[in-house]
Formats: sequence, structure tokens, C-alpha cells
Amino acid sequence: MPGNSFGQLFRITTFGESHGAAVGVVVDGCPPGLKLSEKDIQPELDRRKPGQSKITTPRKESDTIHIMSGVFQGKTTGTPILLITFNKDAKPSDYEAMKDIYRPSHADYTYDLKYGLRDWRGSGRASARETLARVAAGAIAKKYLFEKFGTECLSYVEQVGNIKSNIALDKVAKVSIDKSIVRCPDKVTADKMIKLIEKVKADGDSIGGIVKGFIKNPPPGIGEPVFDKLPADLGKAMLSINAVKGFEFGSGFDGVTMRGSEHNDRFTVTSNNKITASTNNAGGTLGGISTGENIYFRVAFKPVATISKEQKTVTRSAKHTTLAAIGRHDPCVLPRAVPIVDAMSALVIMDHYLRHKAQNL
Repeated sequence: MPGNSFGQLFRITTFGESHGAAVGVVVDGCPPGLKLSEKDIQPELDRRKPGQSKITTPRKESDTIHIMSGVFQGKTTGTPILLITFNKDAKPSDYEAMKDIYRPSHADYTYDLKYGLRDWRGSGRASARETLARVAAGAIAKKYLFEKFGTECLSYVEQVGNIKSNIALDKVAKVSIDKSIVRCPDKVTADKMIKLIEKVKADGDSIGGIVKGFIKNPPPGIGEPVFDKLPADLGKAMLSINAVKGFEFGSGFDGVTMRGSEHNDRFTVTSNNKITASTNNAGGTLGGISTGENIYFRVAFKPVATISKEQKTVTRSAKHTTLAAIGRHDPCVLPRAVPIVDAMSALVIMDHYLRHKAQNL
């Protein structure tokens, strides 16, 4: 089955191309009765849209969302929800000079291998513009989860290049994340990140980094015990995002330096007779099932492949050439990746919550 859909009971199918007419998503499995309007979705798209600051692509898109089905009298009906936004600032002519050239480290080459042709207008479905649809769908999941459990799916830019923030998770809130154009709540570190991105941009180059994600107040007991463990599905979700090269859950690779006696999260009982853990090296799951503790993870993004700095490459006819790409591209995807990570977190939690409810009637 073509890989344009994600989820089992809360299932999304995205469609559209970067420089085509529109981008959108069909959301199937949303419970009926949820109050929903475009105003609930648009703020998340505004966090992802291009042209929002001096360190993002200058492409100008309002990314105005339209609900075409699945909502009646302001509430979800339980039927498929179609969300769509129309491209307004597409410039396929920017890519015409590259239509027969493979950009280094880009999906141009593999799309040709798979399909025998490719949409060279901004790379079509390989473009990160597809993630607009995920953010739109994720906004619905985020609203449902917050209203039912107080669950918040948040993330922030922890690292750009070799510049890293060590801010504690309990000091991070959405308002502090969005105060900075780089979406790092640590102001001193954020200023250094911005200067680095500006320098890289001026050099015609790009740079990567790490987004740290965390899920506050997740519903306990969700996740499957073997192949569909919650961390496994979160990993799949994050690794499906453009430019992601790594996923680390809980203590991650740092855990290999610890003894079991150090890494184990000791159970304790609170004053109101609730079982909890004194630490959270496990990252909020045990055996692939959520404990109710906060979930946290890290996502590594590579530098953007399309850069204006001249590089050696080859053509579709296997001839050597050079390329200095034109067009409008992010020098660093991290600031706009934050709402995408949030959305994918919410989609995973929402799907697993519905699966849990279906199994535990």
C-alpha cells in the first residue's frame, strides 16, 4: 500500500505537491462531537508556514486552512475530515534549470529510481511542504487530547550545529518556545543559534540540529507490548519527517554509560496514594506502554540538501556537472520543524489512545 497514510484508528492521508495547486489531508477516525473550526487549526500552521522570519525561506504563503467536510454546526461528525490549503506563491520556474540535475543528498535521484519520473517543481511530494498537512491534522489531535487529558505535545530547538541549550524541561512552555524565531526557549543560546544560521545562510550553505520533544500528561496505559510499542511508533513518526536522521527516546544513548542501579526509575507512592517514579530515565514508557509520566525524546535533523553554494553532481543522463541551486529554501529547518514534531507526537498519542479504548471496553 502506498505510504501516504499514517495511523490505524486515527488515520491521516496527505496529498498535494510543493508547487502544485494545493496541499491537504483527509483525517479519518476523529471521534464525533469535538468542537472544531479553522481557528483551532490555523495557529499551528502559522508556526510552520514559510516566510515567518529572517532565518526561514522567503516564500510567502498564508497557508490558510479550509475545512471541506466532516464538521457540521461547529462539531466533528465522526466522518472523514478534509482539510486543504491552496498554494499562492508557487514558482516552478525557479526549478526548471535543475529538472535534469540531481541535487546532492536529495530525493531527486531516488524518486527517479522508484517512479521513473519526478515532479521537479520544488521536488513535489519530497518537499517539506507536505508536512503542512500533518500539522493541520495534528492540530485536531492536539485539541482532543488537551481537552480530554490536559495532554500537551511540545518541542523546542535544543541544538543548532554545535550550539546547544541545557535548559531544564520543567522551565519550558509553548509561550517561551515561540518567543524566539529559532524556537529555543533559552534566550542566550537562541541568540547564538540565530547568528550561526545567519552566517550559514550568507555563505549559501545550510546547517542541521536537534529538536527535543516532550509530551506532558499523556494518557497512561497506551501503547502495544511488542511491535507497536509507543516509542517505536513515535520513532517511525519522527523518522518520516523530511531531513530527520536520528531519534533518541528517554535517556537514549546516554543510558549506555550508566549501571542498572543508576538507570532504574525507582517506584514510589505519593501522599494521595498514587504510584509514580522518582526519576524518568525510561522516558515515560515501560515495555512500550505509557506510565503516565512525561514522555521525552530527541530528533536529529540533517542540513538542508538544496543550497546555493556550488557543488559537483551529475545529470539524469549520467554526465558530470556542477550546481548552485536557485529558489527559496530554509538555511536550517529546525525552527519550522518544531510544530511538525508536535503534530506527529499528537497523531501517535491520539491513535494509540483510540486503540486502547477499542481494546479495553
